[in-house]
Amino acid sequence: MSIDTTSVPERDLLRPLRYLWRVPLVLLHIVLGILLCGLLLSWAQQVVMTGGREPFAHRMTRLWSVGLLRIFGLRARRFGKAQDDPVLFVANHTSWIDITMLHSQRAACFVAKAEIAGWPLIGWLASSGGTIFHRRGNNHSLSAVMQVMVERLRAGHAVAVFPEGGTGYNGVLKVFHARIFQAALDADVTVQPVALRFARDGRRVLDAGFREHESFFANIVRMLGAAPMDAEIHFLAPVPSTPEARRRMAELSRERIIAALEDRPE
Repeated sequence: MSIDTTSVPERDLLRPLRYLWRVPLVLLHIVLGILLCGLLLSWAQQVVMTGGREPFAHRMTRLWSVGLLRIFGLRARRFGKAQDDPVLFVANHTSWIDITMLHSQRAACFVAKAEIAGWPLIGWLASSGGTIFHRRGNNHSLSAVMQVMVERLRAGHAVAVFPEGGTGYNGVLKVFHARIFQAALDADVTVQPVALRFARDGRRVLDAGFREHESFFANIVRMLGAAPMDAEIHFLAPVPSTPEARRRMAELSRERIIAALEDRPE
């Protein structure tokens, strides 16, 4: 298996030029996102998919996300078919842009760390998009989050979580926390694993997401100047619901994501 462990060639002479046009575009796109949240999402959070048809608010979220990926030089590529709402998506987590990748295919309520709620602008955008905030390491917070997840799922929404509980590095997929799968059991909805993968010329790029000890701002700057690559979203086979074995549901989801992340032999 061959894996590209570098996001760009050693001397990328085009990087400074990419900043010249990508920075103004991303600023304009953020303004568009503010307008979208203020005029549409803030009053349309209750709309849900009916009969497999995508609501207008969800379509706008998807198109805005596709646009943001393109500005960063990422081409969204979908593999497989997403289950209709309501559904619990469980995905691997390497970057802040993972949320945008999944949103480029399906609008969903994400579970995210509580610190994001206090970030200027980003916290408001996340809240407007229906993000469920969780204070890590706090069992009371997790119980409250689980309750909200069940409510959203029963109301017909899609909910997305990163069962690793944080971002991974260097292509290592951490253990999935099984408790989060209880929300799907309580709401009686499908669990669908989703593999999020960066690739260039068909080979996986391991360090496109966060590097160890890399800050959020540093990662944005690095990705904004990076050479074009694919942002692959693999919708995998749903895992069977087994009330007596949440751990097995977590392990099976992780196994399927690991298999999808590997490079395919040519």
